[in-house]
Amino acid sequence: MRICVFCGSAQGFSPEYAEAAAGVGKLLAQRGIGLVYGGASVGTMGVVANAALAAGGEVIGVIPEVLSNVEIAHGGLTELHVVADMHQRKAKMAALSDAFVALPGGVGTLEELFEVWTWAQLGIHRKPIGLLDVAGYYSPLVEFADQMLEKGFLRPETRELISVASDAEKLVDIMSRSVG
Repeated sequence: MRICVFCGSAQGFSPEYAEAAAGVGKLLAQRGIGLVYGGASVGTMGVVANAALAAGGEVIGVIPEVLSNVEIAHGGLTELHVVADMHQRKAKMAALSDAFVALPGGVGTLEELFEVWTWAQLGIHRKPIGLLDVAGYYSPLVEFADQMLEKGFLRPETRELISVASDAEKLVDIMSRSVG
């Protein structure tokens, strides 16, 4: 099993974000779950990858050629796929993964999350999607999704495609049970 983790090329202002990323990387490795991620050595991307590698885990990175110098491609991964563009990056990460988890991140993280959520809504995949709500980071997004549901722009079954937990172990358990 492999879980794709969407996260940032920055670490954010609170140490909680990097701590959560490290915890996820270590947890995946300890459970024998491969990590698929954006391939960078910086930000929480680098933190999650380094923690998984330090714990003996499989870590597969996918980075567009144009970002390999900006996000600084990680040189010590199990595998590093350098692709032509962001579209190929997302498609490759999705193809390599059995589930998706978003850690706190910026617009790129949200864009990746929304794309796999849309793909699930359209039936393109049936892979579980989760948000790790570190220190309430995703609470406004969850509230907004619930508002979309209330206002008739989101069907209940589409809202239910995303699991939310503030505990990494609980979220990985949900992802693991949902794969298959």
